Amino acid sequence: MSRGDVNAHTHLYSGLAPFDMPGAAEGASFVEILEQVWWRLDRALDEQSLRAAAELYVAEALLYGTTVLIDHHESPNFIEGSLDLLADICQAQRMPALLCYGATERNGGREEAKRGLAECRRFIESNDRKLVKGAVGLHAGFTVSDETIREAGELARELATVVHVHVAEGECDVADARERGYEGVIDRFMMLDGLPRGSILAHGVHLTEAEVQECRVMGLWLVQNPRSNTANGVGYPKALAQSDRVAIGTDGFPSDMRAEREALLASARDHGDDMMEVMPRLSTGSSMAEERLGDNRRAGHANGEVISEARSRAEGEARRLWQRMESL
Repeated sequence: MSRGDVNAHTHLYSGLAPFDMPGAAEGASFVEILEQVWWRLDRALDEQSLRAAAELYVAEALLYGTTVLIDHHESPNFIEGSLDLLADICQAQRMPALLCYGATERNGGREEAKRGLAECRRFIESNDRKLVKGAVGLHAGFTVSDETIREAGELARELATVVHVHVAEGECDVADARERGYEGVIDRFMMLDGLPRGSILAHGVHLTEAEVQECRVMGLWLVQNPRSNTANGVGYPKALAQSDRVAIGTDGFPSDMRAEREALLASARDHGDDMMEVMPRLSTGSSMAEERLGDNRRAGHANGEVISEARSRAEGEARRLWQRMESL
């Protein structure tokens, strides 16, 4: 496997997004973008639309040369069994992957979070696919309680895996942690034992240098998502320079890692970052993948007929998905 082809944080459920997905209102804030688009999208997902999205996303990822997908999934109205659906698609297309369900309380409170964590447990304990493994997922600190964070950490340790979570993508996450009485997002997770060594923290845009240094000492991975950060207007993660455990992901954008690398270098130059510190991020994902998936990571190849059929199914499912979104 060539280095640099690992997508260290993405969302397979976004595979239908390129088919004219409804957008947020002009000038919408980060939280408004989540509320108007992405949280409506994941609530609208059902088994059929998720299958179409994932089949296309994985097939196109192979076409782009991606060799590992580290996915973070959410579909509140299709939780139980959702990870098996994704895993079967990855295994069938010979795409090595690390999967999790991102537990949250934003729709159904603690019961919803418990169902999300239970799906992680069920999948990890039952999965025997050679190319796919599981992790414990949380959406983000600002959509879960302290109890859920603590339970996620305990579950990951019990199952000898890690936690995959969005961290400090927007300032709202930092503000929420402080309102709960913590110094910040990392302090909250550490105090609650929510991040076993090797856990994956997506974004980290609004972490301080001291927090990033603490993440490095704790053996945590950080994942920068340049195209997504720019699209959502959340800022540039300057403090990530304090760690050598930073990989890159697409956060649901198509798994074209060449485009993501170009976006990384362009944004780094625009923000005056040290290119010598940024360049290693282009290949760090391979080390992350080896840590979680081992050496059995040889991906398959794109099949033109499979991609054509997947695109045709996806286009039809997208229209139905957008209609459901409009009704939410």
